Amino acid sequence: MVESVRKRMPRIGTRKLHYLLGGQLAEAGIKIGRDGLFDYLRDEKLLVQPLKRYTQTTMSRHWLRKHPNLTDGRQPTRPEEVFVSDITYIKSAEKTHYLSLVTDAYSRKIMGYVLSDDMEAETVGKALQMAVKGRISTKPLIHHSDRGLQYCSGYYQNLLTNFHIRPSMTDGYDCYQNALAERMNGILKQEFLIWRCANKTDLQKLVDESITVYNNERPHLSLQMQTPNQVHKKAEEETLLRLR
Repeated sequence: MVESVRKRMPRIGTRKLHYLLGGQLAEAGIKIGRDGLFDYLRDEKLLVQPLKRYTQTTMSRHWLRKHPNLTDGRQPTRPEEVFVSDITYIKSAEKTHYLSLVTDAYSRKIMGYVLSDDMEAETVGKALQMAVKGRISTKPLIHHSDRGLQYCSGYYQNLLTNFHIRPSMTDGYDCYQNALAERMNGILKQEFLIWRCANKTDLQKLVDESITVYNNERPHLSLQMQTPNQVHKKAEEETLLRLR
């Protein structure tokens, strides 16, 4: 049962495994709590070992305008109230590539992404365009990011203006002010993108599948074990009911 789940989510943790396998365990007559499952995984050498890797992808020492932090001490109360963006690196056998993500801070759903060979503003902007295209509402929206050159650029800021999105950025060099975006990078890289692909084409397929599984199948502790898409879709259905 564990192996069947980990074929799609290879580094999913014990708590989420116990939740996902609850129905199958009951049908099989297997009574095992979360701690018991932890002991079982440890005995079978199936515990997930933490990975520690960090490479700086933010160049924030530049003369372009930095915007104030609009999210400090603020928790979103609905989907599409705050988008958080970040860039991380992923290596194939050929070279280093970059993955730009735009995530909804409320539902944790990855709304937009782009895998590229550079971190140019025009490239990073494609993830934002994808996120905006997938929106379910036209309510006010904040875009939060670090002070990276791409996000401060005229091109990216013009995109935000055209989409009627307010820019927000971290203060100084405190990465914790963009912790959710950093967390998203970590989930994808440590739980899904764990194999070294031969080239960008193969890596793109892995990224596409990983984000689909993350959005639709991986439960979140912070979402009461719902998936990001469940939370986002629930808000969409409630919006449609109000319109009726």
